[in-house]
Amino acid sequence: MPAADAVGHFGNANTVFLDVRDSSAIASTGTIEGAVQVPRGMLEFAADADSSLHHEALSKDANIMVVCAAGGQAALAGKTLKDMGYTSVTNIGGFGEWKEAGGATQGVPAGDTAD
Repeated sequence: MPAADAVGHFGNANTVFLDVRDSSAIASTGTIEGAVQVPRGMLEFAADADSSLHHEALSKDANIMVVCAAGGQAALAGKTLKDMGYTSVTNIGGFGEWKEAGGATQGVPAGDTAD
């Protein structure tokens, strides 16, 4: 789904935005406002309800919208979530596309504009 379309889902009660970039990438560019931040390498733990590292926002009945830097990691993360039984998972591409579409952000460095 294009980020411009995903912006329309922002604020929906059952929608979770998931940023799978590592913390240094998020620190340097910001992320989607309120996004759950789970590095791609930790996703299997955060998405597993039986894991001590499970992130409570990641439930199998949620509408999960996955973002990364350019869309590749989001695609891999989406496949992993679907393989784990998540049914509503959407790759919305890169964070730069989200900013360009006017999506709500947090932690964007001062003076940073849409890519």
